[in-house]
Amino acid sequence: MDTINSLYDRLVAGEEKLALIGLGYVGMPIAVEFANHVKVIGFNHSEKRIQQYKAGIDPTHEVGDDAIRETTVDFTSDEKRLREARFLIVAVPTPLKDDKTPDLEPVENASRIVGRNLSKGSVVVYESTVYPGVTEEICIPIIEKESGLKCGVDWKIGYSPERINPGDKVHRLRTIKKIVSGMDEETLDTVARVYGLVVDAGIHRAPSIKVAEAAKVIENSQRDINIAFMNELSIIFHKMGIDTKAVLEAAGTKWNFLPFTPGLVGGHCIGVDPYYLTYKADSLGYHSQVILSGRYINDGMGKYVAENCIKQLIAADKPVRNAKVAVLGFTFKENCPDARNTRVIDIVNELREYGIEPYVADPVADKDEVKRIYGLAFTALDELHDMDAVIIAVAHDEFRNLDLENVYGSGARVLLDVKGILDPKQYPDYRYWRL
Repeated sequence: MDTINSLYDRLVAGEEKLALIGLGYVGMPIAVEFANHVKVIGFNHSEKRIQQYKAGIDPTHEVGDDAIRETTVDFTSDEKRLREARFLIVAVPTPLKDDKTPDLEPVENASRIVGRNLSKGSVVVYESTVYPGVTEEICIPIIEKESGLKCGVDWKIGYSPERINPGDKVHRLRTIKKIVSGMDEETLDTVARVYGLVVDAGIHRAPSIKVAEAAKVIENSQRDINIAFMNELSIIFHKMGIDTKAVLEAAGTKWNFLPFTPGLVGGHCIGVDPYYLTYKADSLGYHSQVILSGRYINDGMGKYVAENCIKQLIAADKPVRNAKVAVLGFTFKENCPDARNTRVIDIVNELREYGIEPYVADPVADKDEVKRIYGLAFTALDELHDMDAVIIAVAHDEFRNLDLENVYGSGARVLLDVKGILDPKQYPDYRYWRL
């Protein structure tokens, strides 16, 4: 193959192109940032998504419509256009199957697309979160089979785990240190130099692809375990009649107390990555205890919130069956339209078990995505009236100053503030509850 140590120079000179495969919450911001420095082809299999980008619409709200309109990214759904690129970045989602095992189909399909359109002398870098070994043991064979080209001879491979935090306007691609890895020193150097174009916070060169893969899954596994601890504390303190938030504020005055808070844990990172790690561990004969215990607690929090809503309704002498309950927020995190793997659906489903069909409102969520995945239709905020209970499930900014007076009906007012975004002193006449 052509030597790749000059690929960086050719990219910067505009003689070669970089391609992004997958233009969602991760891939699209990367493509837009790289387009400020090199020629970029942005590929997504969804023609609808491509047309949105071409029309200057950012459905993810990650960079905004203005940035999409102004970018020079060449958006396409034609996979053959990838043949024009020599540095290819794969940024497709890695979800879970219903049995909580890794669903590698998106990564495998992306690998086939890359393989069918791979040019000699190319470097392929995966950003998708996977368990250690996937890049070399699963992706390489697929690309070799589809392309007929030998890895290490005709093309090279690397891995650089994504660290995009959807909805976060502070921690961005440029301001988050980037982990990079490569199959050999030459590849590592090329990958590091290319990413150095768009990352100001610095580059960490991992000693191997598996180390980089492992670093990604434990980042979110660590957060998952810490949040699970907070959730368990919340359950315990409620039984004691103690306000969890007040306890955490007091404990947080110590310099080394970690600032985690209880809540619903969904999304395509924290609620998913631990299962990738435990799946690989299980295949090697080790059954995780700490990690899976944390997952068990966090996966049950939606049910726990719904059960407490029922208890509060009963305490307020309100009939449970057919009670009017509003659920505010449906996305997996605040101020982000992404509802994939949201755990708010657990609240909705558990309320249905008690004969309650909740009214769900979310002014931020991607309504089409929610309808397609969950079959849910939202209620507008100004259409919520005569409610018996309100559950603020997601801490969207829109809910922080929401006038609740017109939302409730007569009698006692049940208010569940899952993330504690309201001041309970402002609601003295409400049956207020929070994690």
